Amino acid sequence: MEVKFKVVVNDNFEFALSSNDLSAFDSISDTNNSHIIFNNKSIKVDSIRSDFHKRIYTIAINGNRYQTKIENQLDARIAEMGLSLGNTSEKDEIHSPMPGIILEVNVSEGEVVKKGDFLCVLEAMKMENTLTAPRDGIVKSVNIAKGETVDKGKLLIELERND
Repeated sequence: MEVKFKVVVNDNFEFALSSNDLSAFDSISDTNNSHIIFNNKSIKVDSIRSDFHKRIYTIAINGNRYQTKIENQLDARIAEMGLSLGNTSEKDEIHSPMPGIILEVNVSEGEVVKKGDFLCVLEAMKMENTLTAPRDGIVKSVNIAKGETVDKGKLLIELERND
């Protein structure tokens, strides 16, 4: 079975790789050094920093630093569904993470909400998903109604600061 990966370098360049591509890739490593074999030439690679759990690695090649993030098929599926594992605590807009039906709207315009308060319930893929306030604020607008069908990415609720 072919496994697919996406490699993002310096947040600017994306490369799609498969397990077949990686099997053709030659590298040599010992405890202190790593080398990539490319076009029959050895290129020294220094590992500067690695975060195995987030799959983010900083490497140096010929004195140039590169931050690489490796995403696997699960990461791609999570992004495709519109979900995120990242920190969203400063968002002012709540968008639908996936297509579905609004079962409940628990807030109204002008209402003060606290981080974690229930804003609405979205039924998607036969599951109820409660969307919560990512931060404290005031509900600026509610763009949905109970029973409404929404597409992925639709703006549901907007917040504003209550400073």
